[in-house]
Amino acid sequence: MLEDLNAIRADISRRLIQGASDRRSPVHTPVVATADADARVMVLRAFDPAMWTLRFHTDARSPKVAVVDADPRIGVLAYDREAKVQLRLRGRGRIERSGDIVDAAWENSTNFARRCYLGSGPGEISQGPTSGLPSDYEGTEPPEEELVPARENFALLLIEIEEADWFSLAHSGHRRALFIGDKGRWISP
Repeated sequence: MLEDLNAIRADISRRLIQGASDRRSPVHTPVVATADADARVMVLRAFDPAMWTLRFHTDARSPKVAVVDADPRIGVLAYDREAKVQLRLRGRGRIERSGDIVDAAWENSTNFARRCYLGSGPGEISQGPTSGLPSDYEGTEPPEEELVPARENFALLLIEIEEADWFSLAHSGHRRALFIGDKGRWISP
């Protein structure tokens, strides 16, 4: 069990870095809640340990984009069942639709992933069950030239972590630490 605040802060960073790079990590798909108390599972794409910033991909037409633009408060919850460690992160989100970081994220995505931004916008009403994709792209990877219109629907959700709550479950006694900015302190579980 970790008993040092610096080691716990490093543990949070390690978990988030691994979550962004390893799809089998329990932190790869945290729950992200916007200020309207709407929560959803999202794929963690990147974590910048120097800036304590999380990166997720999103559809610019998604209702959560308008919510984040209006009120940037966001909560992120991840749980590692094997390690019995819960991370609760709070911060401010922003939507990036253009710029170098967005272009790089788009370029590093596969055509199979990019095709998701060709279809109907998230939450759009349908007459029946649908993936939202154009029927030509169900289960297939479109060629590069057919993905050009999808780029305008692609955006990033960047979350600057302001507060990190690390909670470890243990028979010998739970441990909990709270980090606000660079300052950490022990708190009762």
